[in-house]
Amino acid sequence: MSADRLDALTSWYADWRGLKVAVLGLSVTGFSVADTLAELGADVLVVSERADEQYARLLPVIGVRLWTGDLDVVPDELRDFAPDVVIASPGFAPQHPLIVWTRESGIALWGDIELAWRVRDKVVREDGSPADWVLITGTNGKTTTTRLTATMLAAGGRRAAPFGNIGVPVLDAVRDPAGFDVLVVEVSSHQLWYLGLQTRSADPVSPHAAVCLNLADDHLEWHGSFEAYRDAKAVVYAHTRVACVYNKADAATRAMVEEAEVVEGARAIGFDLGVPGPSDLGVVDGILVDRAFLEERRTSALELTTVAALAESGLAAPHIVANILAAAALARSLEVDPADIRDALERFELDPHRIQVVAVHEGVTWVDDSKATNPHAASSSLAAYPGAVWVVGGLLKGVDIGPLVAARGGSVKAAIVLGSERDEVVSAFARHAPAVPVFEVDAAETENVMAQVVDLAMEVVRDGDVVLLAPAAASFDQFASYADRGRRFAEAVRERIAAGSADGGERDDHDAAPDAGA
Repeated sequence: MSADRLDALTSWYADWRGLKVAVLGLSVTGFSVADTLAELGADVLVVSERADEQYARLLPVIGVRLWTGDLDVVPDELRDFAPDVVIASPGFAPQHPLIVWTRESGIALWGDIELAWRVRDKVVREDGSPADWVLITGTNGKTTTTRLTATMLAAGGRRAAPFGNIGVPVLDAVRDPAGFDVLVVEVSSHQLWYLGLQTRSADPVSPHAAVCLNLADDHLEWHGSFEAYRDAKAVVYAHTRVACVYNKADAATRAMVEEAEVVEGARAIGFDLGVPGPSDLGVVDGILVDRAFLEERRTSALELTTVAALAESGLAAPHIVANILAAAALARSLEVDPADIRDALERFELDPHRIQVVAVHEGVTWVDDSKATNPHAASSSLAAYPGAVWVVGGLLKGVDIGPLVAARGGSVKAAIVLGSERDEVVSAFARHAPAVPVFEVDAAETENVMAQVVDLAMEVVRDGDVVLLAPAAASFDQFASYADRGRRFAEAVRERIAAGSADGGERDDHDAAPDAGA
């Protein structure tokens, strides 16, 4: 197919009929891509190692073919299909054989975000324009900030909701017949890598506002290097129209904005926990303020909320306050009133497994931050709970945990190490925090891991202590997901409480345990 034909496909109402598209992967994202293309009249072949039974049953109903099998080599079925476009699910890394073959063959390679942008006009607003997009990425805090932004926009009367890497594919949002004013899209570094391939697109993704919250080592096994990971994250700012929001405390995000090719007139908006400049959001004497989106910003500021009010809602941890400021900047770029932002924050609750207190008993607090799947996220948790008994370990994803242990490990009361890469964590403590007691969880069965974690924690806790699950690693070596890991931790804590209560609550001081139902 000619490049001109592909360049013309920038509307739902363009002629997609007969376009031959290979969709790689049959996760929730892959199915949304296949379903969309089928509705557009394209000729679609899904290629996947395995297929969820529900999706496999639905594909022939919508007129899509499915091939499953070994993907270590390019299947003959894919070669014979000779696709005009390949659309890959985010799990397919740049070095995957199918991605290498696609690029070497000169076949157009898209991700789901590219397709969603091209067909974004299926449902339009009253003025005939498609919904605005807000893009959110970062090593940590993406999901919280995405939910915060959507909540603030909704409080301000906009039809908005969170989509993308947060769970609901953006293609589902684009096709929703009710329509939206704003799509708040969490984008992973994987999705951004694919988006970055479209440097010559006739209609590039051009968000109203975008943010990269922070940058630290993560997903290096997927990208191949930190530099490649950084370059993928930087794509979030490309062609931004109104506001490039960046973290003043993270020089890498400032550099991304400075280097980005944006629409003329787009502003750089900074945020951090310090006193803000005249184009920033920040904190002054415990008050979160906006000095970016008001005409008198050089001499005054708008109050958004206070740290004390956030503390009442469990939102006062420093990294959560930073997320709130980033989300507020995005919402303010769409003219949401400060009063609406305050109202949204009064109703907002953090996701499960994000610094979630699961029990408090006899002075011991048990905290589930299973969503801290990399060292950067775990560092924020440890800063919020200094002196905690730290539950750490899992799949490190190619990241060196040594710098985190050097920076934070010496201040913890003890470390309980789990996961398949325990040796790396134990070695890091031996090098950087040798005085800290380290306990290893050697349970082979998933069902027994967290029970052993809790039993080990009970050996060292005292009144006033915190036990913090902040693994700094992925969960897939022993658990189905970070949510599964966090759920099992909470269950083990509560079971241990119940067992202690059944025994009459009598135990030695060094066996302090939490209270059920707290």
